Amino acid sequence: MNNKRIFLSAPHMGGEELDFVRDAFSSNYIAPVGPQIDAFEQEFAEMVGAKYAAAVTTGTAALHLLLRYVGVGAGDEVICSTFTFVASVSPIMYQGGIPVFVDSDTVSWNMDPALLAGELEKRAAEDRLPKAVVLVHLYGQPADIDPIKEACDKHNVALIEDAAEALGAEYKGKSPGTFGKAGFYSFNGNKIITTSGGGMIVSDDEELIKKVKFWATQARDNAAHYEHTEMGYNYRMSNVLAAIGRGQLRVLDERVAGKRKIFDYYREGLSDLPGVSFMPEPDFARSTRWLTCLTIDPDQAGIDRDIVIQKLEENNIEARPAWKPMHMQPLYQDCQVVGGQVAEDIFAYGLCLPSGTSMTEEDLARIIAVVRGCWG
Repeated sequence: MNNKRIFLSAPHMGGEELDFVRDAFSSNYIAPVGPQIDAFEQEFAEMVGAKYAAAVTTGTAALHLLLRYVGVGAGDEVICSTFTFVASVSPIMYQGGIPVFVDSDTVSWNMDPALLAGELEKRAAEDRLPKAVVLVHLYGQPADIDPIKEACDKHNVALIEDAAEALGAEYKGKSPGTFGKAGFYSFNGNKIITTSGGGMIVSDDEELIKKVKFWATQARDNAAHYEHTEMGYNYRMSNVLAAIGRGQLRVLDERVAGKRKIFDYYREGLSDLPGVSFMPEPDFARSTRWLTCLTIDPDQAGIDRDIVIQKLEENNIEARPAWKPMHMQPLYQDCQVVGGQVAEDIFAYGLCLPSGTSMTEEDLARIIAVVRGCWG
């Protein structure tokens, strides 16, 4: 194993991050307060087209705060995409809520609008509407937001958008994460831009942003001493990480272009292989292609996805299966699911290839050669 390791989605710095970090150090604002946070929030809100933003420690923390804000409590049901990462669901449990999962459509791999609308109609007739809907925009691709928002608005159900993987994407010319009550993004190390760890809440509701910032700073009341009348959390982003984020924002468009170029490279190099189908991009959206995802039909290919992952690993290349649906997870196996077969099929056949924008053409050629070799 003499070849260098190729990771699934490694961090990629742009150059200006250190300048902003030096500013943070020279001002001695190191703790979770300071001008870098204020500037990052303002610049981020402007970039995605939201009025307000709040920088927090993680995307998971962001969702937790939003679920609390819309009133999710013990026994309340929250509808969520089943085809997602566990962080889209765990905060529901933090609040004592009960997840209800909805299957994907085949057009975007995200929540099926028709299934959601039907479930909300059924629940409205039974007087048991959910407290919220958490809509995930997966792998950098927006869901079909308009009919989902229409269904939520019809029944007065709060829509929270999980755009953790979709910063830089577009839905009908607008940023996913800006359509519902609020949206949030992740800056984990593998995301399209990173602060090493962090998240951002966006909303046009000023009171919402003020409240989540209050909770995220231990819910400290306005007093000379430490006064607390509500429970809070240590969820605010540090000034230093915000400085990194400001540098990363400046290369976002470049990173999106790079991700899409990588996807095109793979598609050109692999689409002729029997059984291979790439994640579709619907007409209503422009995906960032955060990860290049494809499916392998073993009946047509003569091999399965796991063999490809194994061969890549033998060549020091990281690849992953598609997300395992939440309704298939042991933790959530007793929860209700609407549909499920589409997500199960994507999981069974789905493969995520290395998609880091710092990869070279030599790296991509090496990956393609290993994958093609699996077909003999």
